[in-house]
Amino acid sequence: MKKIGFLSFGHWAPSPQSQTRSASDALLQSIELAVAAEELGADGAYFRVHHFARQLGSPFPLLAAAGAKTRRIEIGTAVIDMRYENPLYMAEDAGAADLIAGGRLQLGISRGSPEQVIDGWRYFGYAPQEGESDADMARRHTQVLLEVLRGKGFAQPNPRPMFPNPPGLLRVEPHSEGLRDRIWWGAATNATAEWAAKSGMNLQSSTLKFDESGKPFHIQQADQIRAFRAAWTAAGHEREPRVSVSRSIFALVDDRDRAYFGSSESEDHFGYIEADTRAVFGRTYAAEPDVLIEELKKDDAIMEADTLLLTVPNQLGVDYNAHVIEAILTHIAPALGWR
Repeated sequence: MKKIGFLSFGHWAPSPQSQTRSASDALLQSIELAVAAEELGADGAYFRVHHFARQLGSPFPLLAAAGAKTRRIEIGTAVIDMRYENPLYMAEDAGAADLIAGGRLQLGISRGSPEQVIDGWRYFGYAPQEGESDADMARRHTQVLLEVLRGKGFAQPNPRPMFPNPPGLLRVEPHSEGLRDRIWWGAATNATAEWAAKSGMNLQSSTLKFDESGKPFHIQQADQIRAFRAAWTAAGHEREPRVSVSRSIFALVDDRDRAYFGSSESEDHFGYIEADTRAVFGRTYAAEPDVLIEELKKDDAIMEADTLLLTVPNQLGVDYNAHVIEAILTHIAPALGWR
């Protein structure tokens, strides 16, 4: 069995070709798609977070709203850029959203990706400490968040509070029990995957990773997953970790599918992000169901992961994206033993 969800970047553009022409459209349709995906039997509704962009940017109102409108499906992010986050305030927001959702929040966080503006986190009031890089700052924020989510008191109470306090040091409220075990790290390298394992976080691996061997994308990603699991075992954690991979997968079952994705390229790409960082970008899978099933059997990373996130073209609207998800659940997942 494999959990299958969708991942939306929440793009919007004031264009007649887009079904999401405003931020309002992107947000409200994201909630609608979460509801539709739950009705179809999908397991997760995940959202990407980008700042200074015409995409989903502030995740917690969206997560809370989607959690309130659904009852079963996991609600998550993939990923929140921790360079921009106040970890204590984030713990409050995440705790509230998780309680609204009844403990279904799956919070994907990371160092982040190339940005729309230069050092955008500085506009949010954050800067690396002396000797730190921005990636170091993201990991420092993460460690604070993880500690706060344990729910232990750490703040000295006021001797004359406005309201009565419980005994002892105070913690951030609201606290949602179990959320600490539902934090995921989006890793682009084997080393950061191993760091995530040592820190007791689940692993999210996206449709790209830094090129560390020149091998095909799915093989490098599978190697990363195995390195993560080995580090998890070595760390001695008691629970079993979870691992997700993201893929662009389209079953061509009608004329719309063939018009949109029938000519999609089906090869990995190597390129550069952030100046001199060489990366490998995963292929798009688009084929008739019988062909698609055989292609996916050969993807080592998908087979290694317990969770598959389908990246959806959200600007094509809720109805079409629900169709994309339903086609995978109906035509592909049962043949691969995922359902």
